[in-house]
Amino acid sequence: MSEKLSARQLRRKRHEQLLRAYEKNRRRNLLAQPGVHDFILVLDHLKAGYNVPKIFRSAEAFGAREVQLIDIGPFDPSPAKGAFRQVPARFFGDFDESHSDLMQRGYQLYALSPDNSRPLHEEQFPRSSAFIFGHEELGLSFSASEYPHIQHLHIPQFGQVQSLNVSIAASIVMYEYTRQMHP
Repeated sequence: MSEKLSARQLRRKRHEQLLRAYEKNRRRNLLAQPGVHDFILVLDHLKAGYNVPKIFRSAEAFGAREVQLIDIGPFDPSPAKGAFRQVPARFFGDFDESHSDLMQRGYQLYALSPDNSRPLHEEQFPRSSAFIFGHEELGLSFSASEYPHIQHLHIPQFGQVQSLNVSIAASIVMYEYTRQMHP
């Protein structure tokens, strides 16, 4: 029994350390400056684990203006390799709040979805583009019919898998955006 308690105590201690690291990095994020590009990533209810910090890491590499997190709880910032402190993060409780913010700022919104969408490389992105990535298993938190002005794109795939990992998909989208801005 004492071994079980000890393992549980170790997990609790590790969880408390991760929460402290997250809060420390979130406070430092308040000083983050927008990147050189005018694109925004919207992470719509993603799991708070591995993918969120990896997306921050790529967002920093590609010069993202900011990352919006919708209903995403604390996560381990260490896989971001410091990028969570570098890329401005904005936190929203639901997609409506993020949508209103982006529309007021004049952004064209794109959602990544596998069905009935245009291939990523066929779209000519405006400078102010926002890319929405849904939950790894459940997809977007809203219905496409609720926001008919959001354009849906997909990344062409040729293998047997149904989808890419969300952090990989986000990196591909950021690459395509920056490629278009710097021909």
